[in-house]
Amino acid sequence: MSLPSTSQELDQKRRITVVGAGYVGLSLAVLFARHHDVCVLEIDEKRVCDINRRVSPIADAQLEACLANSCLALKATSDARASLTYAEFIVVATPTDYDPETNQFDTSSVDEVVHQTLQLNKSALLVVKSTVPVGYTESLQRRYQTNRIIFSPEFLREGHALQDNLQPSRIIVGNEAPQSACFAELLLRGALSPEVETILMASTEAEAVKLFANTYLAMRVSFFNELDSYALARGLDTKNIIEGVCLDGRISDGYNNPSFGYGGYCLPKDTKQLLANYEQIPQTLIQAIVSSNATRKDFIAEEILKRRPRVVGFYRLTMKEGSDNFRSSAIQGVMKRIKARGIEVVVYEPSLKACAFFGSRVITDLAQFKRRADLIVTNRQSDELSDVLDKTFSRDIYREN
Repeated sequence: MSLPSTSQELDQKRRITVVGAGYVGLSLAVLFARHHDVCVLEIDEKRVCDINRRVSPIADAQLEACLANSCLALKATSDARASLTYAEFIVVATPTDYDPETNQFDTSSVDEVVHQTLQLNKSALLVVKSTVPVGYTESLQRRYQTNRIIFSPEFLREGHALQDNLQPSRIIVGNEAPQSACFAELLLRGALSPEVETILMASTEAEAVKLFANTYLAMRVSFFNELDSYALARGLDTKNIIEGVCLDGRISDGYNNPSFGYGGYCLPKDTKQLLANYEQIPQTLIQAIVSSNATRKDFIAEEILKRRPRVVGFYRLTMKEGSDNFRSSAIQGVMKRIKARGIEVVVYEPSLKACAFFGSRVITDLAQFKRRADLIVTNRQSDELSDVLDKTFSRDIYREN
């Protein structure tokens, strides 16, 4: 769509504050800092120091290179008053973990930033980038009687956060505020792609887009995992079946590589939050997508136990190559099931500094790890395991994330 703005407005340097230096916040800050003055507000002093030294606190190859080599108008601070008071745009990218007790995202960090910002700044547009329940932004607008709060979803892959901001699949921005179109232009101008589909819609609709998009991806992961479970149980070739299915252009390739389940920071919590949003609305598919992930881990654990291992080695806890994040990784769910059956478990994870992980020994020497485990479990195959393929268990077919 065409966004109303003048060339003079586009050339004007904006003062932007990004709250939170995780995958979403830091990648957005770097994107904006190529053309505008950007401040990252972060409570973790080490991250503040790293960013000011142009060192990326998270694993993302392009983000690391851009921070180290680019001329960016970027600084980081833990001083809320200094960073919020004079900003024209304030982007909230703080974590919103799923709370199983309340069946909702914990939005307390966003609540705090919004409250503080509205007290300090009387004109800035406040853009929520944290993933939130459907209807959350509208509730903030009602509570504070303002249209200066909008929602804009992000669609980032782990380990490719900056790349996905530079070449976004789409740009979606809540349209309640006069500055909404200008913020969409900031995202669009920061992108390297010549044309990006850009949509202004109600913030509640934008929130729904985020949750439904991630739930669809989780559904696709679950579908091909259950296809693999069927093939494994029946002694069939999973790859042949997947390739035959995906030659249909309506299905196509992508998100079809079997794994131990969908995991990471977004898909598990987003699917559960969407399910919670369906209260009093008929559904069966969303519940099935949530339930299928546990079913897959149960199946994988049983397949491992059939091999009667004495010591099971878990190679890497991260979900994807090039990432240092193993929050809610599916392999951990498999590991817990194996340990519950009394099997000794050892872990090889270079990003872990501790000598134990949930009571299991962490072995930092790969050769020693290979000797100790009589079965090695890995969600994704690696060249490092090429010499022990005979005792490696994985459902990875295409060797891609």
